[in-house]
Amino acid sequence: MSAAVVTGAGRGLGLEVARAVAARGLAVNVTDVDAAAAESAAAEIGGAAWGSTLDVRDAEACRAIAREAANRAGSLDVWVNNAGVLATGHVWEHDPELRRALFDVNALGTINGTLAALELMRPAGRGHVINVVSLAGLGAPPGEALYAATKHGAMAFSLGALADLRRSGSRDVWISAVCPDGIWTPMLHDKLDDPDAAPSFSGVLLRPEHVAARTVELLDRPRAVLTIPRWRGGFVRAFDAFPGLAVRRLPLWMRDAERRQRRWKKRIEGGGGP
Repeated sequence: MSAAVVTGAGRGLGLEVARAVAARGLAVNVTDVDAAAAESAAAEIGGAAWGSTLDVRDAEACRAIAREAANRAGSLDVWVNNAGVLATGHVWEHDPELRRALFDVNALGTINGTLAALELMRPAGRGHVINVVSLAGLGAPPGEALYAATKHGAMAFSLGALADLRRSGSRDVWISAVCPDGIWTPMLHDKLDDPDAAPSFSGVLLRPEHVAARTVELLDRPRAVLTIPRWRGGFVRAFDAFPGLAVRRLPLWMRDAERRQRRWKKRIEGGGGP
């Protein structure tokens, strides 16, 4: 048996990814900064899953988790960097502590986890790191610009690290960036009335188990970037390719995003869902 580590897996998408990875027969270390959530999630998954406390901002803690997983199961084959935090609002409204927190978790946390995994995967000559980036890593959504900036960093690092693996001769170690549209998880549960969060509701509101299933498919068919759904990735890239036009069309686009947000709120509060 080989091991997998999933960060931010106490709830939401991370929990569903951990569940999907465990279903493939891997021993999953369910990690979260919330110790109780990690342990509860691991107990829910059952089997060879176990929970651990992990603050992804701590590089040495990530390395220790990687070594523990390998020692426990024999090898570390999968590491999923899912931990993340979201802040909305005008960019000038965020205080320095919040700005640092987002970069430390979303960008530096992704780097810490990736390097901890590669420390074991490169000598073994195999393994897969999956970084949950978000469509915000491909565009610049207003109201979520700080979040997007951190995700752009995670995307650049993912692609650059994969290129470094290939130029160093490592062919069977993969790094993939997963860019889903908005996901109905605790991260968005309190954002239905937040106009700054409208971009997250502007397209397809996804269920975490669907995103988890698509994410784990990368272990069979690796690719550098996976957008969910695929057409939204093309839309965001096209929007980002023409920044002048995007800025001019922004008021219209935001009105449409807010309309969709209100529609999702009505649907969800009426007992429906994504």
